[in-house]
Amino acid sequence: MPHVLVLNASYEPLGVVSMRRALILVLNHKAVSLEDSGITLHSATSAVTAPSVVRLTRFVRVPFCGPVPLTRRALFARDHGRCVYCGAAATSVDHVIPRSRGGQHRWDNVVAACRRCNHTKADRHLTELGWRMKHAPAPPSGLAWRIIGTGLRDPRWRPYLEPYGGIEQFREYEHHDHPDHPVAHQAAAVRSHSTTHRGEQPEPLSA
Repeated sequence: MPHVLVLNASYEPLGVVSMRRALILVLNHKAVSLEDSGITLHSATSAVTAPSVVRLTRFVRVPFCGPVPLTRRALFARDHGRCVYCGAAATSVDHVIPRSRGGQHRWDNVVAACRRCNHTKADRHLTELGWRMKHAPAPPSGLAWRIIGTGLRDPRWRPYLEPYGGIEQFREYEHHDHPDHPVAHQAAAVRSHSTTHRGEQPEPLSA
């Protein structure tokens, strides 16, 4: 079943929940639906359109978030699913400085690679092969990576994530994977509501 993007009352992205969880939040008036998923759920007496994006009705104070966790999904999202060496579809993870030669498993030393380049490079440095990367690897930043790093994406989410970084990943996703999904261009409206209301009291996501 599709997942639903949850925004704070200030429109900041908080996370992704199941469609059932999102419906409970909406039905209990703890969230309002901003985008429909196009899926209608039926009960014995009624029918309801399931949301794709919901916004909490009260501001939730989020603890400080550290660096984006380095996972395979997040890494492939950062590198657009392409090999950083040749541009082919990525199928594996490569350490720019091989671990056998002191390289560490961290964002600035890990890249997505195709099987051929990974095999050819093996445990050698790029200088030994005469290879160069267009961009040095770096940790992703922006609140949108709370969502992008999960590997879950819906083109309807793009306007709500655009003010918070990582939108290039969504552009590529829309063009290559979901060409038939229209995306409402609401980024400007979202930005106008993105001020954090510090005086409001937090409310848990529990229904």
